[in-house]
Amino acid sequence: MAESLPEHDRILQEIESTDTACVGPTLRSVYDDQPNAHQKFMEKLDACIRNHDREIEKMCNFHHQGFVDAITELLKVRADAEKLKVQVTDTNRRLQDAGKEVIAQTEEIIRCRVQQRNITTVVEKLQLCLPVLEMYSKLKEQMSVKRYYSALKTMEQLENLYLPRVSQYRFCQIMMENLPKLREEIKEISMSDLKDFLESIRKHSDRIGETAMKQAQQQKTFSTALQKQNNVNYGRNMHLGRNRILESKNEITLKRTFEDEDEHDEEVLTAQDLVDFSPVYRCLHIYSVLGDGEIFENYYRKQRRKQARLVLQPQSSMHETVEGYRRYFSQIVGFFVVEDHILHVTQGLVTRTYTDELWNMALSKIIAVLRTHSSYCSDPDLVLELKNLIVVFADTLQGYGFPVNRLFDLLFEIRDQYNETLLKKWSGLFRDIFEADNYSPIPVANEEEYRIVISKFPFQDPELDKQSFPKKLPMSQSVPQIYMQVKEFIYASLKFSESLHRSSTEIDDMLRKSTNLLLTRTLSSCLQNLIKKPHIGLTELVQIIINTTHLEQACKYLEDFISNITNISQLTVHTARLYGLSTFKDARHAAEGEIYTKLNQKIDEFIQIADYDWTMSESDGRASGYLMDLINFLRSTFQVFTHLPHNNNDHAAMSGKVAQTACMSACQHLSMSLMQMLLDSELKQISMGAIQQFNLDVIQCELFASSEPVPGFQGDTLQLAFIDLRQLLDLFMVWDWSTYLADYGQATSKYLRVNPSTALTLLEKVHRGMKDSSKKNNIFAQFRKNDRDKQKLIETVVKQLRSLVNGMSQHT
Repeated sequence: MAESLPEHDRILQEIESTDTACVGPTLRSVYDDQPNAHQKFMEKLDACIRNHDREIEKMCNFHHQGFVDAITELLKVRADAEKLKVQVTDTNRRLQDAGKEVIAQTEEIIRCRVQQRNITTVVEKLQLCLPVLEMYSKLKEQMSVKRYYSALKTMEQLENLYLPRVSQYRFCQIMMENLPKLREEIKEISMSDLKDFLESIRKHSDRIGETAMKQAQQQKTFSTALQKQNNVNYGRNMHLGRNRILESKNEITLKRTFEDEDEHDEEVLTAQDLVDFSPVYRCLHIYSVLGDGEIFENYYRKQRRKQARLVLQPQSSMHETVEGYRRYFSQIVGFFVVEDHILHVTQGLVTRTYTDELWNMALSKIIAVLRTHSSYCSDPDLVLELKNLIVVFADTLQGYGFPVNRLFDLLFEIRDQYNETLLKKWSGLFRDIFEADNYSPIPVANEEEYRIVISKFPFQDPELDKQSFPKKLPMSQSVPQIYMQVKEFIYASLKFSESLHRSSTEIDDMLRKSTNLLLTRTLSSCLQNLIKKPHIGLTELVQIIINTTHLEQACKYLEDFISNITNISQLTVHTARLYGLSTFKDARHAAEGEIYTKLNQKIDEFIQIADYDWTMSESDGRASGYLMDLINFLRSTFQVFTHLPHNNNDHAAMSGKVAQTACMSACQHLSMSLMQMLLDSELKQISMGAIQQFNLDVIQCELFASSEPVPGFQGDTLQLAFIDLRQLLDLFMVWDWSTYLADYGQATSKYLRVNPSTALTLLEKVHRGMKDSSKKNNIFAQFRKNDRDKQKLIETVVKQLRSLVNGMSQHT
């Protein structure tokens, strides 16, 4: 208890001396002590409070008398203060009344001085602001009348010269904030105008290109007409009729050209006449002033590249009509005419490097498109019109400085295709001519008809000229028609070669090469197909041979014709020659071969109807009916050969040679067919009566050969075709086996042409025939001595023949 009291004193001392914010820990210690410490502390605190109250009371009692004295003195001073206040108030009132007028005048002077100063300041500031406002007003007016370039210049003056002087004013800040917006507005407006311009030139490209191509074509036509007028004697060596037509055409063309030039002198339009280029200039200047010239250049070039790709994309049906190609070329020309104009009237927007790059890209695309679409063209007239369009297209762009050599190289590819379409067309013409021909010599009743024929075909025959009318020309109607069509083909091929900027030598070479293709491929194919047709008979084949001879002779006139067109002599080293000689020779050989084939086929037909009785006991005493019909057919056929018109020695020699070869071929084929009939493996036995009948047929064949069905054979040349059959049949008819076996292998043998294997085959068939015949006639025939001897002889001969055959095989 005694220990806790000093502790409470300490706590109270700390509370009295410690700051109020720090009394918390002290008070917490009261509760942390022993039990009932809180009550004891409260008692101690109450005692302390009573002590302090007694001390305060003592202090107040000590100072109370002084306070009372001070209050008494203050009450005395209050009366004096009230009097002083009344006096001061009265004095102030009198002073205020006296200074009111002075104050009013003074305030008026001050106000006037302030107004004067403000007016001076306003005048000075207005003098600074008025030019700014005038320039801004001018800017607004320029914007309203779309003078954007001038507006940009005005903005530049405002920013650099006027606005810095009055930058402290709010309206200047507003102006400064509006100027970038106005610039953006000008950029957007100018860009919108540029887009409208790009859309406009995209729509008008075809018209611009069409106008440019028309002007280039008129200029070229005018120059060509003048050149033709100056060289009116060009091509004098050509046929007279063609010459007159060409001269009259030249005069008409020149006249029309001058008339067209007069009509269009006042209507010469340029790209600038058709399209307003001001949006480009304006936009370029605006972006240049704004420092975005490079951005504008990139945008313009990017958009034009996109338009170039669209222009270069053809329609899928472009190849169907020439209008599709014309529209395609017009759009491309229009595009590059615009670019060329931009190149020459602006600086830097379009450069020569850029246009060359764009043109090279476009040229590759154009060539690919033309190569693809032209391959679909099957009409030579359309290909020719396409060529003319490409030439005008190339000449037009060349006039603007674009290189076009690759286009002319492409024309050489298209020329080959054009020639192919011509060859297809002329193939049909040739087929029609051959189908319509009657394959008979051309009859001419009078001089006029004769002149008409020779005006179409260069035919010369002094012997025929001496004959009186009516008469017949050796060739058929197809010959002059074919010749005229070949000339028309040359004209058609020449049309493509014009305007290709090639020399006469090159044109001459092209004409000769295309004509060679016509002769060696197209005409040759048509002739070969004609010869193979089933309805073409022997007479027609002979006429075809005559026709090809005349066409072969006319080749030199075709060479002269080409030389007259191109003015290139045939003596020139590099001049190509026509290959018509080989073409017509091949056709003749094919026709001759077909004659031989058809004759052999006819012989085979007769052989097929042969109906021998191979078991007959004796012959009929006359030749078989089928063989006599066959010989009559051959005789009449070769009479046709001999009755063909021989107007000159060449025709006689040619038809005679063909007839001789055909006759020899027919006889050899007949002999071989008869031999095969005897040796047929399906034929098992032959009687001697059948051999005798067969011998009668062969005799008729030999008689036919000896009757000289075709003149010109020497001696018994034709009869030698049957020599193998004759010696074989003689061997069996005479039964001369001893002689055959004794003389075999000797050059002087009577049966030199009889082969042992052939003799053996036929002998075995005869032997089987004899055996079969003996069995049928007499069952005891095998006991007759003569038959037994004959069979023994045959068996002996068979053994000897087999030994010869075996010896031959071993030797081989």
